[in-house]
Amino acid sequence: MLPQAGVELSTILKNMKHIIIITGAGKGIGKAIAIDFARAAETQNNFNPVLILVSRTLSDLEAVATKCRSYGADADIVQADIADTAQIDKLVSSTLERHGTIDCLVNNAGVGRFKPLTELTEEDFDYTISTNLKGTFFLTQKVFPVMEKNKSGHIFFITSVAAEIAFKSSSIYSMSKFGQKGLVEAMRLYAKTCNVRITNVMPGAVYTPMWGDVPKEMKATMMMPEDISGPLVNAYLLPQRTSVEELVFRPVCGDINE
Repeated sequence: MLPQAGVELSTILKNMKHIIIITGAGKGIGKAIAIDFARAAETQNNFNPVLILVSRTLSDLEAVATKCRSYGADADIVQADIADTAQIDKLVSSTLERHGTIDCLVNNAGVGRFKPLTELTEEDFDYTISTNLKGTFFLTQKVFPVMEKNKSGHIFFITSVAAEIAFKSSSIYSMSKFGQKGLVEAMRLYAKTCNVRITNVMPGAVYTPMWGDVPKEMKATMMMPEDISGPLVNAYLLPQRTSVEELVFRPVCGDINE
C-alpha cells in the first residue's frame, strides 16, 4: 500500500504492528521468547510487537506481560489450554477481532510425563498427546489460512531433539515430538507456495519447570531458556525472503538422557 499524501513512509513503518502469538508463554522457553521479542522493540527500528501471551496459568501471564510492557511492547493475556479446541477457536477469533491479522505463531506449549515404558498410563498418554499433537495441530490449522491469505508470516514449532532421538524414559513424549516434526514437514509443503516461513526449533536439555528438581551438577551442564529465545527472535527478524528452517541446540556436553 502506498503512503497517503503528506504521510512519511517512516511514520507508517513505525506504526506497523507485528501480531505474535506465543503459547506456553508463562514459563520456561515461552517466557524467554516473549521477553526477547519485547526487548527487540527497543533495539530494532520499525519493530513494534504485539505479544499475545497464552498459558493455562493467569498469574504467570500477568508477570510476563508486565515485564514485556516494561520494554515498550504491547502484550495481551489469554488464559487458555490449547488441548481444548474450543479455546483455540476463541484465541484465534479474539486475536483477529482485536488486531485484524496474525504475523507469527510460536507453537511452544508442551508437556511431558517421564517414566519407564511399563509405568506410563492412558492418562499420561492423553495428557501429552492432547497438548503436544492435538493442540499444536489445530492451532496451526486455524492460524495458517490467515498467513496464506496475507502471503506472509512465520510459524515456529518448538519441538525437541527428542523429535529425532528417542530416550527410554520419554516414550510418549518422543512419540509426540516425532509427530510434531511430521507436521512441520507437511506445513512446509503448504507454506512454500505462499511465502510463509516455517522454523523447527529443536532444543536439547533446557532447564525449565518441566524437569522439576535436578541436581546442581546436572543443572550446571544444561542450557537456559534465553539460549533458545535469542536465536529464535533473530530468525524472525530476518528479511521475509529468508527462512531459517531449523535451529538445533544442545548442551556442550551432549544429550542428557533422563
